[in-house]
Amino acid sequence: MKAAVIVFPGSNCDRDLAVAIGQVSGTAPAMVWHADPALPAGTDLICVPGGFSYGDYLRSGAIAARAPVMRAVREAASRGVAVLGVCNGFQILTEAGLLPGALVRNVGLNYVCRDVALTVGTADSAFTRGYAQGERITVPVAHHDGNYVADAETLARVEGEGRVAFRYAEPVNGSAGDIAGLLNDAGNVLGLMPHPERRIDAAHGGTDGRRLFEGLLAAIG
Repeated sequence: MKAAVIVFPGSNCDRDLAVAIGQVSGTAPAMVWHADPALPAGTDLICVPGGFSYGDYLRSGAIAARAPVMRAVREAASRGVAVLGVCNGFQILTEAGLLPGALVRNVGLNYVCRDVALTVGTADSAFTRGYAQGERITVPVAHHDGNYVADAETLARVEGEGRVAFRYAEPVNGSAGDIAGLLNDAGNVLGLMPHPERRIDAAHGGTDGRRLFEGLLAAIG
């Protein structure tokens, strides 16, 4: 698996993703600066990390979505290359038009940083093949703008097409059942608000996040 992690000014989770990918795959990913116009040749997994790209000015992810490298990310996604956006990366993917909807302030306007329970909405994707449909897992969250919203038509479409990859099993941003992870219509782009890279080793409290990367490794090779 030849992976690339995008590095934006202000991001603080890019190294976490790189370490997780390296531990699971045995190969360190390329670290690609936001101003680079191209991705390394042969990249088959692009990771857009969490953190606070550009200090979250304007809106979370709004400036990062317009960085030069994102043109290459969009082009790669259109060719079927796997793209994983975690936390701020999820926000960037919606701002870049790679996923529908938007991420807005949490209900109660509180920053949430804790382990949360998720249920697996679909096991039919490269990102979720390591889980069972309906399985309950535990992964940490750390966000202030993690409340996924979309119009009624969009919500009905993504639900009907089986694109909800993960749901909160308990109230986090509003109520249980809210969307925590969303796939694009082709299934090769995943936006995920919780941080799987922080739950890949027993020393982290469990390995539920590791299975996402193992599933990707098995799917991509």
